[in-house]
Amino acid sequence: MPKGIYKVPAPSNEPVRDYAPGSLERKELREALAQARSQVIDIPMYIGSEQIKTDQKVPISPPHDHQHVLGHFHQGDTSHVTLAINAALGAKAAWAEMSWEHRASIFLKAADLISGPYRAKLNAATMLGQSKNAYQAEIDSACEIIDFLRFNVHFMTQIYGQQPGSAPGIWNRLEQRPLEGFVFALTPFNFTAIAGNLPTSAAMMGNTVVWKPAFTQIYAANVLMQVFREAGVPDGVINLIYVDGPSVGDIVFEHPDFAGIHFTGSTGVFQHIWRTIGSNIAKYKSYPRIVGETGGKDFILAHKSAEVEALATAIVRGAFEYQGQKCSAASRVYVPDNLWEQVKTKVLSDLAEIKMGPVEDFTNFVNAVIDEKAFDKITSYIEQAKQNKLVEVIAGGNFDKTAGYFIEPTIILTQDPYYITMCEEIFGPVLTVYVYQSERFEEALELVDQTSPYALTGAIFAQDRYAIELATHKLVNAAGNFYINDKPTGAVVGQQPFGGARASGTNDKAGAMINLLRWVSPRTIKETFVPATDYRYPFLQED
Repeated sequence: MPKGIYKVPAPSNEPVRDYAPGSLERKELREALAQARSQVIDIPMYIGSEQIKTDQKVPISPPHDHQHVLGHFHQGDTSHVTLAINAALGAKAAWAEMSWEHRASIFLKAADLISGPYRAKLNAATMLGQSKNAYQAEIDSACEIIDFLRFNVHFMTQIYGQQPGSAPGIWNRLEQRPLEGFVFALTPFNFTAIAGNLPTSAAMMGNTVVWKPAFTQIYAANVLMQVFREAGVPDGVINLIYVDGPSVGDIVFEHPDFAGIHFTGSTGVFQHIWRTIGSNIAKYKSYPRIVGETGGKDFILAHKSAEVEALATAIVRGAFEYQGQKCSAASRVYVPDNLWEQVKTKVLSDLAEIKMGPVEDFTNFVNAVIDEKAFDKITSYIEQAKQNKLVEVIAGGNFDKTAGYFIEPTIILTQDPYYITMCEEIFGPVLTVYVYQSERFEEALELVDQTSPYALTGAIFAQDRYAIELATHKLVNAAGNFYINDKPTGAVVGQQPFGGARASGTNDKAGAMINLLRWVSPRTIKETFVPATDYRYPFLQED
């Protein structure tokens, strides 16, 4: 068989299209949206070579138009989890033995398919299924998943290229084996790119995967699976199932061949999974890899030297893009009293211009939250705030779920830096502001660091470089992604590897080589060309 030391195409970030009026991409996206809304599709599970349908069909509706049905997915049960595991294990040997360049080719082709013929379809599916506007879908279900695929192939080759030194007469080699068993990918609703990256990053390294997406992301996950199949992912390598979480966990975490979990979701669920794995540890063939990115209570801290316009823009974009349903969304803001009135004026002026409504109207900045459960949780915080004398709702505060799950961008001003909305993750368009005395910046730093158990993203706004340096030092453990004079959202693959610590996860940095290293198990090979033939060493000789 011919061999070579192959170089993959150098990755670069996928250009973000702007969907301006009159542009070709705007026309194509509108057509894809109309096409998707005009039909009711039937979405099977993908297990091995089969597309499996069940008697339990669950409707999928746009969060912004919950009376319209886009399609139905076929919900499975524990038997389908077992089938998926068996399919993954059955496909394992051939996939692991496949030459790495062919695995690379498959996922590079997937990236090109998304960049080209599937771009409008996948973006439309994300817009309708997850209520994202055109730009938010573009940076997610087009650019970010394309970047994940291309950069991860690049990182894979770098990992394979890392080799140890060798002494004279010896050749040391390092090979990266896939994990022994199957990997479980548990993916969230809010990013189609994350839903695609969690199974593919593990599969790329030779693992086979059981993938369970959030039910509210299945509409776009189905399109991703179509892409993977067209790109050449073999049957059984990635198995897509729609089974409720507890039923999946009962089977997956009891299985001796469970090798690892790639997770994005809530802190509570992740901690429960960790405890379950720990209690079952003696059952497994190897210690499972546990990789997770969970919640956040992401902050913006302004110093008295901050630039008002930049700070106000970061607040509006950071808190309210995609209805605050990003793990990285700004949720708490600390503003010095010398700037607050100016910042408030600018932010309220911007919010007065922002439109809210369905994604099909491209002039809407804000769309619906994901489902009724989220709507009820988010609005309960707003209702509590309206009744509390220590806080004031200074923007928004209105909501309606008659046609869709719409919540106005809401800002709460609190006199208590430990008020509940400064501490707990809300995952919606609710931002809480605390105004501190401008001369007490170091106390504000302590508040930022100690108020929340999370440590995902955060930002410092200042023109004073001493203040920036101090914040960078004092908040070293408060955010895995730290921003200086920028909003705390929008990490780019290959530029800002993403992940946090503390209650925000294992900080294994999606979009970096470190993440792919979690999905391999290295083996060191030492070959001696002329081995010793006498046990005696020179020091044993008599003087």
